[in-house]
Amino acid sequence: MTVVALFVLFLPFLFSLFGQSAVAKMLCLVTSILAMLLSVEPYGAVLPWSFGALIAAVSVWERIRQRRTV
Repeated sequence: MTVVALFVLFLPFLFSLFGQSAVAKMLCLVTSILAMLLSVEPYGAVLPWSFGALIAAVSVWERIRQRRTV
């Protein structure tokens, strides 16, 4: 597995580090690890990676929303 593939698979986790929620960070780490394990099958990593990206996006969006209203 190349470094670029690992970077893409762990991108939701890296993106979730900008959020505030520890639960979101843990969920994104779990989905990234699951995506890495399922990436041996063609398109096997799509579903866990998508869920991780969605969780990370919501976490970062909530942090931005909280800072904007304060």
